[in-house]
Amino acid sequence: MPAKTSERAAVVPVTAVYGANASGKSSLLDGLRFMRRAVVESFQQWDAEGSVPRFPFRLAPGSREQPSVFAVEIVVDGVPYDYGFRLDDERILEEWLYSYPEKRPRLLFERTEDRLRFGSTVSGELKSRLTLLGELTRPNSLFLSTCAQVQMAELMPVYRWFRFQLKMRMSATYSTRRAVDYVVNLRARKPQLLERLVELLRVADVGITGFAVEETEDPARQVAEKRRELHFLHGQEDERFTLEEESAGTRSWLALLPIVLEALDDGHVVAVDEIDTSLHPLLTVQLVNLFRNPDVNQNGAQLIFTSHDSSLLGPLLGQRALERDEIWFVEKQGDGASSLYPLSDFKPREEHNNERRYLGGSYGAVPVLDPDDFAEAVRPR
Repeated sequence: MPAKTSERAAVVPVTAVYGANASGKSSLLDGLRFMRRAVVESFQQWDAEGSVPRFPFRLAPGSREQPSVFAVEIVVDGVPYDYGFRLDDERILEEWLYSYPEKRPRLLFERTEDRLRFGSTVSGELKSRLTLLGELTRPNSLFLSTCAQVQMAELMPVYRWFRFQLKMRMSATYSTRRAVDYVVNLRARKPQLLERLVELLRVADVGITGFAVEETEDPARQVAEKRRELHFLHGQEDERFTLEEESAGTRSWLALLPIVLEALDDGHVVAVDEIDTSLHPLLTVQLVNLFRNPDVNQNGAQLIFTSHDSSLLGPLLGQRALERDEIWFVEKQGDGASSLYPLSDFKPREEHNNERRYLGGSYGAVPVLDPDDFAEAVRPR
């Protein structure tokens, strides 16, 4: 199931997704995260005699039994790929992988339940090995996940993209704790990267001037073991603050920095849910600009995020924070399903204030709210 045209969409460094609460923005990233889990884990970690751990759409009659389809178009080392699969609660129904080394689709494999079909470039010993791996692939495991266990060179670029290049940040609290562990370990592994992280905290004007790590005995362990705790330095006297004493905005900024720095260094794709949580709009703009600035983003990193901060849609400090082809919307339909569409579908003019038009309902993807309904809801009965 490759793209129906040889024309490939240009890859933009930033993609922002807007929509009302409960419209499906997070579900979009959940789908991407499920794809990653299925590729990386289905062969080794999913129950060999179990089902497929999916979360199907449940709001329409009969939708619980309908198959789910997941598909991506990615570029790895300059080569575009189409990869996807269709599954239900019990098994993988379809799976496909195409490459576009010369702008035309080249079939690597297509799977329909237990049957495999290969393209003309897959022949001889390679075809025999892939056929054998197909026989070893369980009904609830992806063929790509199986092939990765023996490092099939022809398929590894796509597998490695999911495993190493795609980074997800879904929970700010969990990510902040991981960021603290990351900083503690960074001192010995990559001191220069730690310096850049500290500098990003400093220029964000959150008052942090550096870090200090304290080692204490962990009373919760029977065997004596050192516990390392990160402290944040403030002011000229390097006053120490714990993570819990920092503001919510500082914690959110800290949670983003490790994944952002590694993405810019290694060309990762970073997906962040509610990027503006506790962050000032001007700070969010600076984060977005790191990916949009080609002098900073020299390795093709990409930022995908959901947000409610509509100020990013309009002119901010005299210039656009986001271009028209970097903005998408999610809107919930009458049956509870969500539709995803780009701002470019509306062909906005250069002089249009996209923030004002979005909040005014011109692009959809906003809640339908009536002040009288709210007043009536709180009126004593």
